[in-house]
Amino acid sequence: MRPNLAARLGVWSAHHRKTAILGWLLFVVLATTIGGASGMVTASDEEMGVGDSGRAATILKDAGVEEPAGELVMVSSKAADGWRDAASDLSKALTATGETREMQAPLPSEDGKDALLRFEMKGKSDEATDRVQPVLDAVQKAKDEGVSHGISVYQFGDASSEKQLSDLLSDDLTRAEFTAVPLALGILLVAFGAVVAALLPVGLALTACVAAFGLLSLASHQLHLFETTYSVMFLMGLAVGVDYCLFYLRRERDERAAGHDAETALRIAAATSGRAVLVSGLTVMVAMAGMFLSGLLLFKGFAVATILVVFVAMLGSVTVLPALLSALGDRINAGRIPFLNRKGKKGTHASGGIAGKLLRPVLAKPKFFAAASAVLLLALAAPALGMKTEQLGLEKQFGSDAPLSVSFREITDEFPGGPAPAQVVVKADDAGGIESKEMRDALAAVVREAGKGAELTVHKSAGVAEIDVPLPGDGSGAESKKALGELRDDVVPAAFDGLDADAYVGGDLASSEDFSDQLSKGIVPVFAFIAAVTFLLMLFSFRSVVIAVTSIGLNLLSVGAAYGVMTAVFQHGWGAELIGSEQVGAIENWMPLFVLVVLFGLSMDYHVFVVSRISEARDRGLDNRAAIREGITRTAGAVTGAAVIMVAVFAVFGTLSMQDMQQMGVGLGVAVLLDATVVRMVLLPSLMTLLGERNWRTPRWLSWLPKVSHGEEPAPSAEGAPRPVPSAVR
Repeated sequence: MRPNLAARLGVWSAHHRKTAILGWLLFVVLATTIGGASGMVTASDEEMGVGDSGRAATILKDAGVEEPAGELVMVSSKAADGWRDAASDLSKALTATGETREMQAPLPSEDGKDALLRFEMKGKSDEATDRVQPVLDAVQKAKDEGVSHGISVYQFGDASSEKQLSDLLSDDLTRAEFTAVPLALGILLVAFGAVVAALLPVGLALTACVAAFGLLSLASHQLHLFETTYSVMFLMGLAVGVDYCLFYLRRERDERAAGHDAETALRIAAATSGRAVLVSGLTVMVAMAGMFLSGLLLFKGFAVATILVVFVAMLGSVTVLPALLSALGDRINAGRIPFLNRKGKKGTHASGGIAGKLLRPVLAKPKFFAAASAVLLLALAAPALGMKTEQLGLEKQFGSDAPLSVSFREITDEFPGGPAPAQVVVKADDAGGIESKEMRDALAAVVREAGKGAELTVHKSAGVAEIDVPLPGDGSGAESKKALGELRDDVVPAAFDGLDADAYVGGDLASSEDFSDQLSKGIVPVFAFIAAVTFLLMLFSFRSVVIAVTSIGLNLLSVGAAYGVMTAVFQHGWGAELIGSEQVGAIENWMPLFVLVVLFGLSMDYHVFVVSRISEARDRGLDNRAAIREGITRTAGAVTGAAVIMVAVFAVFGTLSMQDMQQMGVGLGVAVLLDATVVRMVLLPSLMTLLGERNWRTPRWLSWLPKVSHGEEPAPSAEGAPRPVPSAVR
């Protein structure tokens, strides 16, 4: 039988280890240097938009209308009109910074105890974040001076919130890197009991992430990216990179512990775990490609990022890793840690002893354990039936106690709709048409129906008009959504009925609603694509319709449980304080689709690895039950180690400051934990035991599928034997 691709790559790498190692280092350096020099291009708000809100933003952009970065500062006092001196001094201080324009007179609240200062940042809106610091300093000074006089000052705006978001993302990513990497290293030290063996997967995963960062920067010039894309790439890269190396390295160590020499152990690892890594990596990449069908730029960026980092991690695992193992030889066990590097008394690796004991009752009573595990997963998934999604505003992303969130609440309580108004954008067929009597009447009708606070701006030369319409409520709740619906469905259509003009409603809430609508449309084709790809890859790998179908079913149970836990924690607030989070009443609208795609990809790591080992035992002649027992017990150590690392990395993201990062970390962490324990250790073996030989039956109409070996390749004959694999220690 001809060696599979992974085996050939492993043998080639071992024979040409200097070429493989230097080639990898050169690739990482070039990708990092060129990517860093090119820089990353982030997507603009217009590019991220969809639906009517996206069309409104596009009209303004095409007309050359630069949307300024608006800022709001509220000055509050304990007595009516007590804010006047402080507001006057602050207005002068803000003007003196040289970064503001269009400073409006203070707008008093109904009770006269508060006043709202409204102004814009000078220059382009996408550059305002870099220039807002003097404004922030002036507001902070007024806030400090006002404490002794009973004056409170609150600020919220485009530039100030984006500045805080950018700083927070940078701090969070740095914290994640400096926490996740030592955590993964510590887990590997426990798993392998040797410093060198633990450093190898972490080193390869980090270099894969670094190289992928550079490649992603190059790709961003063609496909602009969202700010959190790099965080997602690091999360995926570290988890997958360590996992792939762990599977490979664990198999090589097991074979050495079983008495094989370095050459044979490496060849077996390449032919088995190496092949599983290739199949798993291919499945993950193709699953991630499904995000292109969402129709959203955000997910297209996520797709490119995850495909790149998974490909680089997979490439390193099947090329440079065998070269390093060959070069290190027995020195892979250097730096042994006492009590953590033990082998069985007869020299065989003591892997799977605990798993074997846990598996015994599962195989003895498969019906009970299949039903119990399925009920558990369905119970965890139950809260997802009431899941609500929305595009969480910055005030929810930062947490209710954050200064930005406090400012947002205080301002919206006194001046509803101020920080996040709806925006009606109207474009006439010709520039002069915007000034016609009919058009003026229509615009006036919208302003009149919109009520107090509506502001009309006409750009005569471009034939475009825009109306800022304050929305009642908090800008994202039911009251605000109802007002937006009336504006879109009744007010605007009635005002411009019969006129030659395009009128769309945009703004933050409209963008969130349009984004959610597009997600609901895109999730069906994305899921259909992922399910079809998973089915086909499993079918070609194992020639079994049953295994292909059950793999999809098991993945769906894991995803459902993740949805349920996310809904319970973040929407209902059950146990949110345990991770330093809080109830926000909804799930970030892009999270369900993202979690679905990522988990379908990541869960295939375990599924392919475990089922391949079961199939390998079957190929050696074991019956179904014995093959399941051997496959599960032999992979238990690697799967447990990989799962612990993945859960730990995801848990780090679950403790970050941003709400969407917390939701992503908790959702993925819970799903991987359940997948590696309940699903792979209980539900999978019990279900395969119940199905018996039907697991491996190939329908007659699929008999043309090639037979794929999952085990060690037959030893070559002396005449055609390849050269021995070099080893640093004989």
